[in-house]
Amino acid sequence: MKMVLDNFLFSAIFMLLLSIVSASDAEYNLKDPNSEQERLLSTMIGIQGIVYCKSRSKLTPLQGAVARITCEGVDEYGYETESLSILSCATDEKGYFIATISPYEVKDQNRRFRNCKAFLELSPTEDCDVPTDDNKGISGAPLASFQRLHDKNIKLFTVGPFFFVPEQVAKSIPDDGY
Repeated sequence: MKMVLDNFLFSAIFMLLLSIVSASDAEYNLKDPNSEQERLLSTMIGIQGIVYCKSRSKLTPLQGAVARITCEGVDEYGYETESLSILSCATDEKGYFIATISPYEVKDQNRRFRNCKAFLELSPTEDCDVPTDDNKGISGAPLASFQRLHDKNIKLFTVGPFFFVPEQVAKSIPDDGY
């Protein structure tokens, strides 16, 4: 009987110590309360910019222009997958556009995006419809720095400004851009 009692006491003390260690370990490894918010912020991104028509020295905001955002896709193991391209909303009367990307909108939830770039896509007018590579409007402006909009739960990147030029202005620009 004494042996049963000793084994029971040993087991009880062992379980008590184990629960104390587990509890202290759980407290030690508690994630930062903002980590969930950080995870969500890192999944939703916004891209904003301005598009102008540049005719000689005159800049005019180009209403109705569209930008394209393209990101490389990567699966959960780091292998390249299908890329993602979206179009921005048409620019407003001030030439401003915005586009948003959320991985939750993508069919494959295990896919992540990297190396996102913004490009000039479409001009609404034939009078000013040749894209330029100013600020990488043709080659792709990388999304580098961002600001967090905590109230909207989004990382907001800014690119550009981007420029379209009339065809006659484009013909006067040498092929090397200078």
